[in-house]
Formats: sequence, C-alpha cells, structure tokens
Amino acid sequence: MISYNNLNNNLNQPEKTECITLGTLAPDFLALTTQGYIRLSDYRGKWVVLASQPMAFTSVATTELIDTAKIYPLLQERNTEIIGLTTDNIYSNLAWVYDIYQKTGITIPFPIIGDADLKVSEQYGMLNPNRLYGETVRDTFIINPYGRIRAFFTLPISCGRNGRELIRILDSLQITEKYNLYTPADWVQWRPVLEPTSRTYSDLINRATTAETDGVECPFWYVCYTDLPEGAAKEITSGTPTTNMMKADNR
Repeated sequence: MISYNNLNNNLNQPEKTECITLGTLAPDFLALTTQGYIRLSDYRGKWVVLASQPMAFTSVATTELIDTAKIYPLLQERNTEIIGLTTDNIYSNLAWVYDIYQKTGITIPFPIIGDADLKVSEQYGMLNPNRLYGETVRDTFIINPYGRIRAFFTLPISCGRNGRELIRILDSLQITEKYNLYTPADWVQWRPVLEPTSRTYSDLINRATTAETDGVECPFWYVCYTDLPEGAAKEITSGTPTTNMMKADNR
C-alpha cells in the first residue's frame, strides 16, 4: 500500500482507508496520466489492472514497467488494459517513461496516473496511516468488464510483480466468469480445471452417476477435474464478455 511521505503524519492522522472487497464496484475516478486524462468508467467492457508503484525512478518499479510493456500484447488479447499509478506528479512520470525509452528503446504503452493529490489512492484504500512509510507500496486491483473488483493483492517495496502470474490470474478469473469453473493449485494455462463442489445431495449423486460419461475425473467426491470446453482458449484470449458474466454482475 502507498503511505504518506511524512512519518509523523502517518502515525497521528485518523484512518481514511476505504474498504475494498471482492465483488464491490471499483470506485470511479478521473485522473491525469502520461497519456492525458482518463476516467475508469470509460473502460467498461474491458478488464482493467490498476497497479500502483511507490514512486517514479525506482529500481523495482522500472523493471516492472519494462516487463509489463513486454506482456502488454498478451493483456490486450485478453481484453485487458493496465493503468499504472504513482504518487509523484505527472512530470516525474513523463520523465520516467521517457528515460526508459531512451535507455532501452521500449515504449510504455499504458497510462500512468500522477496521483500527487492522493485522490485515487484514498479511493482505493491505499493510504494507511498505521503503516510506516515504504513498508508496503505495491497494490494491484483486477477489475472486470462490469466494473467489479475480482482480485487484489499487495506486495512490499522489495518484491516486483510477476507478469506471467498476472496473466495466469486473469485467465483463471475469466474462466470462472465465462464457464463457472475453478482453477486448482499450481494450475497453468489450459490444463484441467475443477468443477465447483456439489452443494446439494442430489447434485452429488448426479455427478457421481454421470462423471465418467461426462469426462469428469473425481479422486474425491468434492474434487472433480474436467477439461476446458472446446475453444475456451480462443474465447479467453478474444476477451469478449459473455451473457453469464452480465448476469453475475447484475445481481
């Protein structure tokens, strides 16, 4: 999480953290970025990854920007856009991405918010006065095409994000929303997935009697593996929202 720079203020200010939980609507915002003003609600219809950084011109964050630029085509295949955020001003962010371009030839293709006034950080509960400055500074929020938070995680200043893991999480979330299937431990793309555990006795009996003909393997009655539907890989990477997703988000 991002903290105020003034340690004394950190320890003495009343807590302003918003509660972000899975399934809630992501707070909308209008913010100035390295690509001009953006509004989160303008991204409806796409998955969005909102990823904060401690500040511009820091070592781990620079490697993250370069890695994310390299996997950006994979994100686009999944109907996903990424929005970066620092609490620096916009000129620092512009100088940072230009410096990366000059040194590496890599263009950062996604916008980075200059959240110097901390408005977006406050909306997403990234300011916690009970944490010392720099203790935790990397928040990631994954938002679905209907504007709901589907995953979020925080990493310390010393640990950079893994771009391939981000892709894996996105694939898992999209598989669940499109097919109501789960992904097991250590799952990698397009390996067998899990059917949700039966919630009634009749469902349990029905699965037990039809598992073999349906191509479902159940080492336990509550652990049932199945293959992804034919064409699922293509559907996931096409990134098209489905009717099931729409129903789930109109609850």
